[in-house]
Amino acid sequence: MGQQQAIIAEPEELEESAVLVGKVEDFKVSKRMRTTVNDKEVVIFHHLGTFHALDLRCYHAGGPLHLGEIEDINGQACIVCPWHKYKIVLENGEGLYQGVDPKDPKRSKKWFSKGRKQRTHKVTVKDGNVYVMLSDPNMKCDSDFFAKEKFNDEVCPDPV
Repeated sequence: MGQQQAIIAEPEELEESAVLVGKVEDFKVSKRMRTTVNDKEVVIFHHLGTFHALDLRCYHAGGPLHLGEIEDINGQACIVCPWHKYKIVLENGEGLYQGVDPKDPKRSKKWFSKGRKQRTHKVTVKDGNVYVMLSDPNMKCDSDFFAKEKFNDEVCPDPV
């Protein structure tokens, strides 16, 4: 099975508020980057040829999403928070949970949406550089609570 090549569109023009966060080659090994954009901590993932940016801290309890694993859930790439295993769709910040529909006679587990919980940001690639533009702060997201102040390892320790 051959390796999948990343297809990255080069836009004509960058938006004024876009901030340079690195080069495409910076993502070759780790496939992710933790950084700060205009005083906001974000994580950028490069998964299957597409870049995704989200608030760094999980909407549930402030877990460090840059340490999570990416899983495919119903054809959607999701980051799994390393603290409490919350699933977040990379594309749109939607929170997913597994449950049983009480009307289903088989009572089989299915994935359901909690709606958009994690703030996502726009990523643009131009001339081999990766830029992030923060989303509209007037649109509220659950992850905003943990983005208000900078967390450190003493406030939110990584689980052992």
